[in-house]
Amino acid sequence: MAAKQDPKENLGISIKKNDDPAEWYGQVCLKAELAEYAPVKGCMIIRPRGYFIWETLQHEFDRRIKKLGVQNASFPLFIPESFFEKEKSHAQGFAPEVAWIANKYEGERIAVRPTSETIICDSFKRWIRSHRDLPLRINQWCNVVRWETEATKLFLRTREFLWQEGHCVYATSEECEKEVLLFLNEYEKILKDLLALPVIKGLKTEKERFAGALRTYTLEAYMPDGKALQCGTSHHLGQGFMKSFEVSFIGEDEKKHVPYSSSWGISTRLLGAVVLLHSDDKGLVLPPFVAQNQVVVIPIIFEKNKNEIQDYAKKVWCKLDWYRPLYDDREDHSAGYKYAEWELKGIPLRVEIGPKDFEKNQVVVVRRDTGEKEFVLFDQLEQRIPIILQNIHDNLYEKAKKNLEKSTLTAESWESFTTIIAEGKLAKMPHCTESKCEEEIKDKTKGVSARCIPLEENSKILKNKKCFHCKKDAQATVIFGRSY
Repeated sequence: MAAKQDPKENLGISIKKNDDPAEWYGQVCLKAELAEYAPVKGCMIIRPRGYFIWETLQHEFDRRIKKLGVQNASFPLFIPESFFEKEKSHAQGFAPEVAWIANKYEGERIAVRPTSETIICDSFKRWIRSHRDLPLRINQWCNVVRWETEATKLFLRTREFLWQEGHCVYATSEECEKEVLLFLNEYEKILKDLLALPVIKGLKTEKERFAGALRTYTLEAYMPDGKALQCGTSHHLGQGFMKSFEVSFIGEDEKKHVPYSSSWGISTRLLGAVVLLHSDDKGLVLPPFVAQNQVVVIPIIFEKNKNEIQDYAKKVWCKLDWYRPLYDDREDHSAGYKYAEWELKGIPLRVEIGPKDFEKNQVVVVRRDTGEKEFVLFDQLEQRIPIILQNIHDNLYEKAKKNLEKSTLTAESWESFTTIIAEGKLAKMPHCTESKCEEEIKDKTKGVSARCIPLEENSKILKNKKCFHCKKDAQATVIFGRSY
């Protein structure tokens, strides 16, 4: 028999989360086998463990939006330059990130898709004729390319990533606005239900809104390293794209009208949010409902009753089949090594079975999030395991929510604002919402940006309030912070 490996040999994260979050994060993504770097700089390979999270999110969200009348389609990866030129503000907004094909096609450059508003609007021109064709709700799951010039980071900022992008057309602005918020709320629900990810729901300032949009709504999460992370957006595009691409419809009044459009999206950046938010010094911590394997069964084997323990452990493994369990009976690895490995890879529950557990017809269940142990009788496994998994999910969400709340502080002055920012937290303050002022704040604070106008604050009237920075009349309460 091969010598048993030391549990610390070539295993585990070599740096603590709080000591160097960037290095820690990279090690977790790589060692937990979520992703690895691709041969092309700035790109990544999503490994099966990571892709399972995206796939689970995709399947559940796809199911939910189809109930809302959304249909899936697929559009080209390549977009003619002339399409971007039709919507000037959109073209200018994306210009720094667009990757262009070197060879021209029929006399013009071709872009690799950074987003699909333009090419989809070209199809809408042919698909929409009458008010009976509206509302039209289309979605696609695809890859996009943003030719980042800044330092890239697995999942959080890469040149190519996966996402979904919804594109809808409506007869009225009111209907468009209603569903822009509807899909934002759907994002909020799925982030909570699957990823245990609390967010601030808000409106982007003019400077931060999507290029070509009237309004951009966002979901902002707070990461333990003090940075905000945009986790999903929903845009009211108004009539701009529709006019640019000559999309129109004949209304019930038999007159020609220009419709209103929206777009909304989430991406594989959410996997990075899960790693940053929930994981610890031992490695990956996953919300149970997106874990490829929710349970690992580990028999603790002694030669004296080896066969009996293995037979019992396999019975337990089969009983937990619903939870995609792993069965680890490797004899060339110590129990400690196995514990460390599956903690590193984020398995939510570890089920240990030793001689005493076999004799008592029980198992030891160990939670990945807290390390708490619980003895569960064999006959109670089917009732107890789902409760524990739900408790793990709820604990991760509540812990993250409390951290978000205590890290989003209201500034009382410009000095208070800068102190909050220096402490690595998000700062609320009355603001003029002018782009020039935002630029000056960003310069003075070396990178702090307006994250959003929280929706619960958006309806409040600011009387006699001044912007803490420029002293002009405040137009809204705005959350500022550093971000990815």
